Amino acid sequence: MQSHRQGAGRLTTHVLDTARGRPAEGLRIDLYRVDGDALQLIGTTKTNDDGRCDAPLLSGETMKAGTYELRFHAGDYLGRSADGPLFLDIIPIRFGLADEDAHYHVPLLVSPFSYSTYRGS
Repeated sequence: MQSHRQGAGRLTTHVLDTARGRPAEGLRIDLYRVDGDALQLIGTTKTNDDGRCDAPLLSGETMKAGTYELRFHAGDYLGRSADGPLFLDIIPIRFGLADEDAHYHVPLLVSPFSYSTYRGS
């Protein structure tokens, strides 16, 4: 018989500042559920001194299969410039959650001129 861990899934993230070589502390993150063209704001958080959120973005009853979007407010973290608009401001990452019992980790590596992400563990 297969073991089924109801509500064991969770969504987490962390942000690393690759230009400074350290975690990105105080970076605002918004989480949306995507329904067609509509976005439903689920919550907003900020990264701690380790570049992580203090709690999972989704877990238990809130961990539902579907399409989601994280919006990382990198421009506010990186700082505004008198020279004009920043190259990177808000970084959206849209992804799907298929398994409500799995751990989905969506990290962001960011610098003033580039970013990358992947499905972490």
